[in-house]
Amino acid sequence: MNSFKKLAILYGLAIVVTSCQSKGSRNYQYMPNMYESVGYETYGEADLLPNQSEAILPPANTINRGWLPYEIENSPEGKELSRLQSSPLDSINVEAKLAKGGQLYTIYCAICHGDKGDGKGTLVKREKILGVPSYADPVRNLTVGSTYYTIHYGLNSMGSYASQMNTEEMWQVSEYVMTLKQDLTK
Repeated sequence: MNSFKKLAILYGLAIVVTSCQSKGSRNYQYMPNMYESVGYETYGEADLLPNQSEAILPPANTINRGWLPYEIENSPEGKELSRLQSSPLDSINVEAKLAKGGQLYTIYCAICHGDKGDGKGTLVKREKILGVPSYADPVRNLTVGSTYYTIHYGLNSMGSYASQMNTEEMWQVSEYVMTLKQDLTK
């Protein structure tokens, strides 16, 4: 009988302890700042940085290092205008520029356009992308300027590579594409 009373008291205490628990919310929070952090607006005011700004906008009329603004607009007229544009890179160190352009072409372009520029890259062979034309196609009328325009703005299903390469690298790839075109049209 004595053990029955002890079990009843123990059972009663367990009911009292568990009845105060709410399953809808947490009972205890360790380090509440981790669960309920203070959110800051990106360009809003904050006390922790100089001038009470969380992130600072770049000064007006500035250009990122290694980046030149492209004066031709993204339009059909701009694409035709780009055909007349020549490469601004110096013609003294051609082999080094083409070697660098070839490396960048292999990284960014060969997966679709192929190592030779024939439009038979790995993704085309696996039929993940269709309709990548060869650089030797006379209808395309490729020039260095139009190639740079396409790399900068993108064309059809090809997106822009302006965020992955700086201005000089885009011109190097454009010149390398022209050497691939010459090799294909021989």
